[in-house]
Amino acid sequence: MLKKLFRKEVYAAKAYVPGKPIEDLKRELNINKIEKLASNENPLGPSPKAMEYIEKEIKNINMYPDSAAIKLREKLAEKHGVKIENIVVGSGGEELIKNIAETFINPGDEVMIATPTFGKYATDVSFLGGVVVNIPLNKEYKQDVEKIIESVNEKTKLIFICNPNNPTGNIMTKSEHEYLIKNLPQDVVVVFDEAYYDYAIKNDEYPETLNVLKERPNTIILRTFSKVAGIAAVRLGYLLTSQEICEAMYKIKLTFSVNRLAQAAALGALEDKEHIDKTVELNYKSLALMEEYFDKNEFEYIKSNANFIFVNVNMDSKIVFQKLLEKGVIIRGGFLWGWNNWIRVSTGTIDQTKIFIDKLEEVVKN
Repeated sequence: MLKKLFRKEVYAAKAYVPGKPIEDLKRELNINKIEKLASNENPLGPSPKAMEYIEKEIKNINMYPDSAAIKLREKLAEKHGVKIENIVVGSGGEELIKNIAETFINPGDEVMIATPTFGKYATDVSFLGGVVVNIPLNKEYKQDVEKIIESVNEKTKLIFICNPNNPTGNIMTKSEHEYLIKNLPQDVVVVFDEAYYDYAIKNDEYPETLNVLKERPNTIILRTFSKVAGIAAVRLGYLLTSQEICEAMYKIKLTFSVNRLAQAAALGALEDKEHIDKTVELNYKSLALMEEYFDKNEFEYIKSNANFIFVNVNMDSKIVFQKLLEKGVIIRGGFLWGWNNWIRVSTGTIDQTKIFIDKLEEVVKN
């Protein structure tokens, strides 16, 4: 009865279904240990300096946080060589994606995204009455720059580029990036979601998007502390863009969405180069182990510059997901993106990676 009172976008939206808690799964499956390689989390845990800063700040949680996150934005401005007015911080990248949509999208505006890619873009755009234009990946499983440019029309308001792309893990190269920027109309907003930036910069072909901000003020760059910093639970993301866009976004942001502990953790993480370096080093060791196994078994996979890998296991991914779960390993099934024989596996510790390989071997052989 109440459904008729809902906005049509609410009625049409699908609710997010969270995974079961690890402890519940252990009881249901009667196993003692579960390796979670599904959410692209940091296997080394949180930055030690982030934890130190949280411990110092926790006594102040009776007070509201700085709604403008001045100290954090000052540090980020120093890190990136921009002004504080060019930075917006949010409760994770997801809040900022929602804020971007709320800032720009009117009903009927078209927004281009790759398919498959991070699902939050389409969800937030659709909720505001925007029209999602899906651009399939090209034959090399890369975002199709030519097709994106060809598809732009007078209704195109915004383009989301996830780089590296999730779930494929591959990058848009410097030359592709430059070609895209050069050939897009100036009135189209381009959002580069660089959640996996710290892993991707190991590749010399990864573009430095910050350089584009000077030439194109309607460029937005998203970054996060969830991955290499290992503080996903406290929720802290930020974006870099023109002052005009920042001012507009702060008008619609929740006042206290970035809590005291998140701001403190981020300040600590910015000082923890050692943790970041160790995380990236482990990441590529884990990827190398998986690639070696995939090559040996002639599994097709996409070369990744993120903290996960997308691989074709030549089996129904729903079955593979369930069988691995029963063996104590959680991954993402490609069926979630319509790629039924593919799975996405997060990198882990060396032990976790070896366990995944052993359990996958059992599944595919049987």
